[in-house]
Amino acid sequence: MIAELENEIGKVMISKDAIAKIAGLTAMECYGVIGMASKNMKEGLVKLLGIESLTRGVEVEIENNKLKLVLHIIVTYGTNIKATGESIMNTVKYKVEQLSGIEVDSVKIMVEGIRV
Repeated sequence: MIAELENEIGKVMISKDAIAKIAGLTAMECYGVIGMASKNMKEGLVKLLGIESLTRGVEVEIENNKLKLVLHIIVTYGTNIKATGESIMNTVKYKVEQLSGIEVDSVKIMVEGIRV
């Protein structure tokens, strides 16, 4: 599904991958985040993703032209996970709404691991 913005001139369609890239890059800028995680469901292994594959750590769902985001992250050891999660939620919501013009309904953070 693609998010659509329409005005008197025409339409702008934004793909899930573009939204996932914005969310992933924004999360990476937040304090305490080492990287995005991809979870291998078959083996239960968590893999740290490189900058080129951030979108695999972000799930985007579009309902009624509103976004629901799920970010799988790996945090730095010693950081306050609750504070880091809240910071990511607020920052990602703000940045995605500003850059895409689409309302973010929810941001869910899944901490998949901790690294030193």
